[in-house]
Amino acid sequence: MNPDLDPSLQLEQLFRQIEQTRMQGIPILNPALQVQSIGFQQWDGPHGQLWVGVLLTPWFMNLLLLPAAADSLPPVPPGGEVVVALPGDALPFMAGHEDALGDYRLCSLFSPVLQFTDQASACATAEEVLKLLFPPAQPAAPDLSRRRLFGLRA
Repeated sequence: MNPDLDPSLQLEQLFRQIEQTRMQGIPILNPALQVQSIGFQQWDGPHGQLWVGVLLTPWFMNLLLLPAAADSLPPVPPGGEVVVALPGDALPFMAGHEDALGDYRLCSLFSPVLQFTDQASACATAEEVLKLLFPPAQPAAPDLSRRRLFGLRA
């Protein structure tokens, strides 16, 4: 994976292939859903630059962390998880690996995803999760001190 490029298309291609091969005939697939990458953006994580976003498939909805810089993934103990402090909350992530993608970190949001009746509602849920975890920056409050109002330096 090229860390400089948005991983959305590569994720979608890979997980569509997984759906058509490894997941064929598995009863937990939701036929109303399709593979889609949602809201991937670069984020300066605890170990460096990461791509973060939601991957929706007919069998899961996961928050993913992918490296955007070398060695930027938080280490995970074997068979365990690591808690990552995101701007909106701290969540547990497990290690994931796909040969075509490399190492990544995942936090399961929904698995399976049978409660979603259509793609739009699943995508709306993913977008809300991202808004909660990555709230927009609040503008700085204006400095209303008396010294500042009169043009004096603090």
